[in-house]
Amino acid sequence: MFVLADHLLHPEGDALPRDVDARTATALLARGIACRAPVCGAVYGTLLNDRATLAVLGDALHAAPYKAPPKAPILYLKPRNTLAGHRARVVVPDDAAGVEVGASLGIVIGRTATRISEDRVADYIAGYTLVADLSVPHTNVYRPSVRLRARDGFCVVGPAVVAAHHVATPDELGIEVVLNGAKRFTASSASSVRNVAQLLADVTDFMTLNAGDVITLGVRHGSPVAHIGDTATITIGEMPPLTVSFVGATGHDGEQR
Repeated sequence: MFVLADHLLHPEGDALPRDVDARTATALLARGIACRAPVCGAVYGTLLNDRATLAVLGDALHAAPYKAPPKAPILYLKPRNTLAGHRARVVVPDDAAGVEVGASLGIVIGRTATRISEDRVADYIAGYTLVADLSVPHTNVYRPSVRLRARDGFCVVGPAVVAAHHVATPDELGIEVVLNGAKRFTASSASSVRNVAQLLADVTDFMTLNAGDVITLGVRHGSPVAHIGDTATITIGEMPPLTVSFVGATGHDGEQR
């Protein structure tokens, strides 16, 4: 089982994460500390779980080869190489295209979940976290590209996993992305096609989620694009904000970046 009492952080340099109260978490983060990702399980992104995205796609959802909007959740894996933590410095592969900063609520699983019903979902959630689900901008709708979504550092998680009892209304959370100190993007988890309970019920109908796994509620339409030199701060509800900076490549093949 994945159990936490309050706020789980993993400060850079510490061997293990810390489960601390909200006041301590705020004080630690106020010092400007960097953190590792506070989770170590599989991280799954959810595609097309935003009503505004579906509205913009419009007739494209009815075109070949699929000819209809998705009837089940569309998931993609954010593999281990993508994981990064609070104050990560992420390499921008092509500055002309930039990197889309997809802010999403991460649902952290507390115990093995298989074919759970919507009314039991709360029993399987350990907490929530912020996820900067990064990607190179693209127009591929149904088949998420590994090359564009699974680059090193393209899944920034944290800074904390906040215990579920602190997040009373996960389906009604404000989402904000600020680039370089200027407000650039606002949204809400309320625009989800599937809310937290329905998403977990539908996903666990065909696959098992394990303790420590994370599944995102999905990126909202209109997410901003960052370029080299930019810093993005993501806020969701009252949870501690997540910061990530974007840099150019500095190494050669086989060298540390």
